[in-house]
This record gives sequence, C-alpha cells and structure tokens, in this order.
Amino acid sequence: MHSASTPSPRSSGLAFMALAVALLAGCASAPSTAPSQPTPGSASGVRPAAAPAAPTPAGGDEAALQQRFAKWIADFRATARATGISEATLRAALDDVQYLPRVIELDRAQPEFTRTVWDYLDSSVSPQRVATGQDKLLQVRGEADTAAARYGVPPSIVVAIWGMESNYGSNFGNTRTIDALATLGFDGRREDWARRELLAALKILDNGDIDRQHMVGSWAGAMGQTQFLPSNFLAYAVDADGDGRRDIWGSMADVIASTANFLARSGWQARKPWGLEVRLPPGFDYGRADTVVQSTAQWAAEGLQAVDGQPLPAFDGGTILLPAGARGPAFLVGPNFSALLRYNNSTSYALGVSLLAQRLGGGPDVQTPWPRDLAALPRSQIIELQTALNKRGFDAGTADGVMGPATREGLRRYQRSVGLPADGYPSAELIQRLQQP
Repeated sequence: MHSASTPSPRSSGLAFMALAVALLAGCASAPSTAPSQPTPGSASGVRPAAAPAAPTPAGGDEAALQQRFAKWIADFRATARATGISEATLRAALDDVQYLPRVIELDRAQPEFTRTVWDYLDSSVSPQRVATGQDKLLQVRGEADTAAARYGVPPSIVVAIWGMESNYGSNFGNTRTIDALATLGFDGRREDWARRELLAALKILDNGDIDRQHMVGSWAGAMGQTQFLPSNFLAYAVDADGDGRRDIWGSMADVIASTANFLARSGWQARKPWGLEVRLPPGFDYGRADTVVQSTAQWAAEGLQAVDGQPLPAFDGGTILLPAGARGPAFLVGPNFSALLRYNNSTSYALGVSLLAQRLGGGPDVQTPWPRDLAALPRSQIIELQTALNKRGFDAGTADGVMGPATREGLRRYQRSVGLPADGYPSAELIQRLQQP
C-alpha cells in the first residue's frame, strides 16, 4: 500500500470527487512488488517530478555526511523521546541506524519512459499470477472468509492486493524500515513526511508488534506482505490471530484482516462490485469520462450497456473509466474502486487489483482489445505536448512531463476544438498535429 496519508470513509459523492482527480492523474504506475513508493501528500503511486540522483560522497565528503546524519538522528531521538518512546526502543532502533545512499538514488530517480496500461496489466494480471493467486486463495480461504464476514471485503480482492503488492508474499522487500525512513528524513526532500513515518515505526516497535530486525519492506518505508506504511499500520493493522501482535510480515490472518480493515474504513461497500467493462452508447462524449459522476440508472438511460449483456450494477454514483482513451476498453466503476484508489492512488493499480480479483473468482478478462499499436510516450514527449498546448492557448499547466489533470483537460479542449474525440489521451500523432504551423 502506498498511501502516504490516513484515509477515512467518505460519502459516495466525496469519494468520487477524489476518484475523478485520481483518474485524471494518469495510469503509468508499475506493479508494487518492488514499490515505486509513496509520495507524501498523495495516496502515493503518483510521483512528482524529482531532482536527479545526487552523487555518492567519497572520502572527506563521506565523513562529513555521516556526521550530519548522526546529528540528525540525535535531534530526532530527542523528539521521539519527548513523545514517550521508551529508551529501550530508542536504543534498539537508533543506536546502529545506517544511512542508505541507494534509498536516495531510488527516491530521486525519475524514469524517462512510462508504461501503457495494457503493458502494466499484462504483467500484473498475467496467467501465472492468476494461477498462483487461485492456489493462494484456497490456502488462505479460512482467514479470508473470516475477514470478509467481519469487514465485508471479498477474499478475491484481498488476495489480489496481496498478489499486486508482494507477489503473494514472495517479494515484500528486505530494506530495514528504520534505516530507510531515517535516510529519507535526513535527505530532506520530504523530511516532514519521513519524520512522521519514522516516529510511527518507533511506536510499532515500542508496542512490541515486531522487532527492528524483522521490520522490513520497500526502500520507501512500506512494510510487510501488503505494504503498509507505519502510520497506516498504527491506524489499520489488526491482530486477527490473537497472539497479541499485529504481524503483517508472518501471520496471514493479520495480513488479510489488516488489508480488509483498511479498505472497509476507506469506504468499501459490502456486496457491491468494483465495476465492470461496458459498451459506450453511440455518440458518447468522451470528455465526460473520468469526470461525470451519476447513478447507474442515468448511465443506462443514455444507452450504456455491460459488454456481456448482464444488468449494470446499481451505483448511486458511477463514472466511466477510459484507461486507454477512446480506442480502448471502457469501464463503469463505483465507490469500491475509490476505496482501492485510497490504497494506492493509481488507476492502473486499482484496475489491476479489480481485474485480478475478477480472474481469481473465475470471471473474464477484458473483452475489448487494447490499442496496442499506440506507444507509451516518454517524459520528453509529454513535455513537448504540454509546451505545444500552452503555446496554442490550451492551458496544460507546467511542462513537467507528467500527465496530470491540467494537461488532460488542456488536451481535451484542444481535441474538441479540432473535432477529435475528447478523451485526453496523449499520442505522438497529436503532438505532431499540435506542432504544425
């Protein structure tokens, strides 16, 4: 899980306001088995533009860095002590804390190339992952059914998150959480967030849920088999096996119940689906996708139909998701999709969990072909697109190479102005057209 803030349940209307923003933020996040982790101030999965990686200090520079790091730790120790963290925990956690240069390199890395949503789904919902997940679902059926009865979250959804986050526990990271968060806090790019998460990690140690050596996870502080940040562990982790510890590393009962509890408290609605693949009515205004929220009855009155001909699920508020633009599949998604976005604020991730859960339950894959002839645009081309839109008066925000809400809305306005489907989906052809005199 990559949420850097503590979500809380909201009404379906507010939930979908958040969903609309998240949908506009794009869908190029990689699977989180080796997480692209979390971005403070968002529910993480969406990463801001970052500075280039700093060179690793050597010689005297290295000694000076270690001295500054030691001073930062001493200052943080005093802060943690003032909050009531015990001296025994402070010694165990901080006496041998290490600065990890690789964490800084990963934090500052900004890949030039993104992935198309179909490339992402090819790996995150691969036949192997589906087959393994079906076996795992049988293995944890007792724990999953118990959690489902208590929290209303289906076993297939929880197991799908487990598969997405750590490939069913086979890869949840081996970086020591204390060292990773101390390094990020000292680096300073997002110090306030890292200090809060580090303090939360110390509280977990102080509570006796895990020891320092076994508190491991990703390079950015997310821990355990379904990747909880320390603050979310404190808020949502559950001792489901009754051993007095909340163990999201080794106890499947705790892993499953904690994950279900997070979703339940993020607005998951029991006995409601995440959504389904749909067929759009003739003449559909693609500019309404990802933004308009209305009841299923209203969508149906416009001619929206399920691709399999079945009745549409009854949503008080549903929105149309077009992850590959006008040429790709369309989905009607409901409030439970919003709950998945609160777990990881990436539409590719939420769609991956949803489709993987659907496959684990014996349901179909996506029926409509993906537009595989379209290539993913590198950041440099997105900057070209943003620059050209701004030059033509279609405000796309800062030319930073990130397809955020402003860029998609600017692109939609341009598409409408030239009579193209206003799906806000970028392509090399659109860039060439924009750059023409």
